[in-house]
Amino acid sequence: MSIKKITAEDLRRMDGKEGLILQGCGGSLDEWVDGINDLLTESGILLEGTKFKAENCSAFEHDGLTCLMFPFSEDVKLDVGRLAMWRLQTHGQFGGTWLSDYVPNRLGGFVDSAQEAQKPDCPLIGQDGNIFNLMGIASRTLRQSGMPEQATEMCSRITETAGSYSEALSIIGEYVNITSVDDGLGDDEDMEMRL
Repeated sequence: MSIKKITAEDLRRMDGKEGLILQGCGGSLDEWVDGINDLLTESGILLEGTKFKAENCSAFEHDGLTCLMFPFSEDVKLDVGRLAMWRLQTHGQFGGTWLSDYVPNRLGGFVDSAQEAQKPDCPLIGQDGNIFNLMGIASRTLRQSGMPEQATEMCSRITETAGSYSEALSIIGEYVNITSVDDGLGDDEDMEMRL
């Protein structure tokens, strides 16, 4: 099993969870997990022979850096006091921080499920697929739904961080419920469209 790839936005949905985030992890991510496990074992932080499993760790990109998140779970026994000291001592080397600090300070805070449910429907399926057209439609939908800050944030994230068409679509989907242009048509209107 390999390390899961997630988006920085996925971290915003991890409210109530905790983990160690290391920033600027270049090269093989599996080697990073092995190396950190070795360092934490030698420092007496990982206890009872437990280790972070690669398949439980997550990698994400933010601010041009590849980051790794080591989630705290019941199957990993930690001396948290020693881990806190290790994190402070190695911060210059690894940029280590807690998930609960990273999300509010770097990503704008956690998103709760009630806030997520308020995404407006946006008819993008069946539109001209040019990403700037889709971004404009989604932005207009957000503004019309009284969410101008989210419209601005969405556009900024797409233009500044999306490296591909699919990443841009994924970002749009975080802000609106993507629907079809045909979803809102009645039977008579649908028949007219087909003619």
